[in-house]
This record gives sequence, structure tokens and C-alpha cells, in this order.
Amino acid sequence: MSADLLDPPRLERAKVAVGVTFATNGLAFGGWLARAPAVRDDLGLSPAGFGLLLLCLSGAAVAAIPLAGPLVQRLGPARAVLFGSMSVVLGLVGLGLGAAAGSVPIAGVGLVLIGMGNSTWDVAMNVEGADVERRLGRTLMPRFHAGFSVGTVGGAGMSAAAAAAGVSVTAQVLLTAALAAAIMLVTVRRFLPVPQAHGEPAPRGRVRDAWREPRTLLIGVIMLGFGFTEGAANDWLAIGLVDGYGASEAVGAIGFGFFVTAMTLGRLFGGPAIERWGRVTTLRLTAVSALAGLLLVVSGIGVPAVLAGALLWGAGASLGFPIGMSAAADDPLRAAIRVSVAGSIGYGAFLAGPPLIGLLAQRVGVLSALLVVVVAIGLGLIGSAASRPLPQD
Repeated sequence: MSADLLDPPRLERAKVAVGVTFATNGLAFGGWLARAPAVRDDLGLSPAGFGLLLLCLSGAAVAAIPLAGPLVQRLGPARAVLFGSMSVVLGLVGLGLGAAAGSVPIAGVGLVLIGMGNSTWDVAMNVEGADVERRLGRTLMPRFHAGFSVGTVGGAGMSAAAAAAGVSVTAQVLLTAALAAAIMLVTVRRFLPVPQAHGEPAPRGRVRDAWREPRTLLIGVIMLGFGFTEGAANDWLAIGLVDGYGASEAVGAIGFGFFVTAMTLGRLFGGPAIERWGRVTTLRLTAVSALAGLLLVVSGIGVPAVLAGALLWGAGASLGFPIGMSAAADDPLRAAIRVSVAGSIGYGAFLAGPPLIGLLAQRVGVLSALLVVVVAIGLGLIGSAASRPLPQD
């Protein structure tokens, strides 16, 4: 390994670059998810129809993520992140143009590109983050994921301001795409260089082998449960406020902002909590918080209770994915493959969640439909023990 990889200033620059990468990924999503009601209305869709449209996003993500690990292994994290982020940018352009034209097919193609690109972007930035975390010897993954939440907070704030000012969702989405492209073209240059192998290469692992590892599969269950818990709020919290409580679109965006703000705080302070209590106990405590927040959101008490619930829900959903990613990447030689396998299971939440909640909402309303998240929280608890760190050689 070259001395350059161990140079502290080089590692610090890489750490900042990873944080910016997570934040830009969050901005790309938060910049349109908080305006989901406007996208739905521009396309003239029912709740069930909008849930099926979101299947284009989640289905493409799930289909692409098993390929992301081998791609990251072959290209290296920097090139893989650049490839994925540009796909997301093109997808945002398609989504914005589809909304402007009222065309469901164009918007659907945009969501497919977003889902496919984000799978590669997600795996690659987590592999790079785990490598930087390991080399610096500090618990950083929750803070990297906090960067994602910071981005979504920024996206939600931009969405709330745009909605209040009457700016079209198309104009906002196109601006978000341009901003994400400009940031990522610069940021990936600061990633750690891919080390050159000398002599006999170490075994890197194969996808089919990782699918036979019980620990990797259970980590995937953790990510499935907490991913569903997070994704349900991302996709439906704003709509729940608008449809379930008669709130305005701006209030819906504010509620989503409360959720992602709590996610951010949970991830910023998650590192010390994990170091003090361990991964397993931390996961179990956050599950309790998520359950309490969910129950407040669906209680029907009123908007203030929903906002309080959004905070608890966000804090509870904050650490499941970063803990799962760190656990999957414990072995650096097999990190990319195991992250992609566990992520394939975890992204099943984004495949099943939107259409399931949409179909239930069509029959019983959005608030009652959100109670299915209780099952997801239970799945996260079932797999929590698998997150214990691997023994060090």
C-alpha cells in the first residue's frame, strides 16, 4: 500500500469529500420528495397510482444494486460514484420534464434512471466511507449518513420555500439536477486512489458466496426494516399531512423537514451512542423511538402531534442504515460485495413500501396505511444481533 493512502491530510480531504457526496445524494432526493404532492397532482395520479409510479424508482434501484458491488470493485468508488450521480442527474431532468408535460411515462423513465444511478452511488460512497472510517480509526459512518440527512434538510427547505413562493416543481427539480452535477464532478477527485495490487491479489469475494452468509443476510434484514421505516416517511409523510390532516403543501414540506432534521441530529450524535452502547443496543433503542413517533403521526390528534411524531420517527430511523452499512463493510476485502448484497435486501423496502402503502391508502387512507411500518420495525429488531462487529484478527 502506498504511503499516500496513509497520509493524514489526504485522508482528511477524502473524509470531507465523502461527507459532501452523502449530502449531495440527500439533496438530490430531498429536492423533489418533499414536493411529492405537487408531482402527483401534476401527473393527475391517485394515491395508488402514485405508489405504482414510485415502483419505477424502487424497482430500478433493487434491480441495479446487486450489480453495484462488482462495478465498484472493478471501477473503484470514485468512478462508480460519478457514474451513478450522473444517472441520477439525468433522471431528475426526466422527472421534471415529465411533470411539466403531465406525462407519466417520461416521469417513470426519469425515476428509473434515478433508481439505477442511486444504487451505484449509494454502494460506492458507503464503501469509500467505510474505508476512510477504518483508516482514520474513528466512528464516522453515522456522520456520513448525517451528511445525507443534511442534504435532505436542504432539499426540504428549498422545497418548502419553492412551494410557498409558487415555484413549479419542474423548475426546482431542474435546478437541483444542475447543482448536483456541478458538485459531484469536483468532489470525486478527492476520493482515495484505488491501490494497485502487487504480487498475488487477495481474494475479493463473489456475490453468490455473500448470498450464503447468514450474517450478511441478517444485516440485510436490519436494513430492510429500518429502510422501510425511513422510506415510508420519505414517500408518504408529506402526503399524510396534506391528505390526512388537510394541511397545505407547505406544511407537508415542513413536516418532512422535521423528519429529516431529526434524522440528521440522530446521525450526528449516533457515533458516540454506538461507541458507548454498541450497535445492537443502539438499534433497539432507536426502534422504540420510531414506533412512538409513528403512533403520534397516525393518531389523528392534530398537526402539532404529527410534527412531534416526525421528530421521534426521524430519530428512530436514523441509525439503521449506517449501522448496517458499517457492519456489512467490516471486512475491507469483501466490503463492496457484502454492502451490495445487504443493500439488495435493504432496498427491498423501497420496492415494496411505496406500492404497498399506496394500495392500502386507497382503501383505508394514508394514516392508517402507515401502520404497516410497525412490521418493518419488528424486522429491524429481529436482525439487530447480527450487527455486532466481526472479531479482529
